[in-house]
Amino acid sequence: MGKSFDRSQALEMLSFIGLLAGAALVLLPLAAVFLVSLSPSGVGVKATGLTLGNYQEAWRRGNFLLAFLNSTVVAIAVTGFQVVTSALAGYALARLKFRGQQALVLVVLATLVIPFQLLVIPIFMVLKWGHLLNTYGALILPTAANGFGIFLLRQYFLTVPVELEEAAMLDGANRWQVLWQVMLPLARPALVTLFLFTFIGEWNDLFKPLVFTTRPELRTVQLVLAEFQEQFTSSWPLLMAAVVIGTVPVVLLFLACQRQFIRGIAATGIKN
Repeated sequence: MGKSFDRSQALEMLSFIGLLAGAALVLLPLAAVFLVSLSPSGVGVKATGLTLGNYQEAWRRGNFLLAFLNSTVVAIAVTGFQVVTSALAGYALARLKFRGQQALVLVVLATLVIPFQLLVIPIFMVLKWGHLLNTYGALILPTAANGFGIFLLRQYFLTVPVELEEAAMLDGANRWQVLWQVMLPLARPALVTLFLFTFIGEWNDLFKPLVFTTRPELRTVQLVLAEFQEQFTSSWPLLMAAVVIGTVPVVLLFLACQRQFIRGIAATGIKN
């Protein structure tokens, strides 16, 4: 009994040490970026040489207020569209029975292996035909629906017992009421997971703003960071300050939603 207890303690200790090592590998580069951003010179950071002046200069030169506004509008709009379309399509594929259902699921899965860059030319032509280039529409519509979100919510809906829906229908609820009043509240962890994946992905996206827009007033945070990388390659503190400014919003968002995110990831792959 004592040996097995000691063995379990040793395994827990090894797991804890492994987690600490993994956390250190992730956090040390971030700490280095933060310290360099506070340094006047970027070399030999000392406690007496720390300054916040780099953040003020980076904020002013990058016009981050406009970039934050553009990135926020695009990320929230795309996230909203994807949550709605994924909820509707995911529920239909999980619960409704129709001919070609499994084939449609395979088509949705197939879209996950097609890089967005391969579709850029037809998407560009459609946007040009619709006079949407250099508008918010060019940054929102190409990713308004996503196969990953559809598959994620389909898998989560499959974990919900069918008896809950049957009970609601016996009480007089129709399919729409079952979806909005029963299924979606239960799927909150999956919805939060989709929200985080989509918002962070759109916030960090450089490809769409670079290809579909040329107007300076539509610059996003990632375009500003790309310009900083070209202009201030010799000024590491200023460049690192811009990186921290662009990273803080998504870090805070993840910290606020991490519990629901973990629950959604843990439950999505389970099918009753």
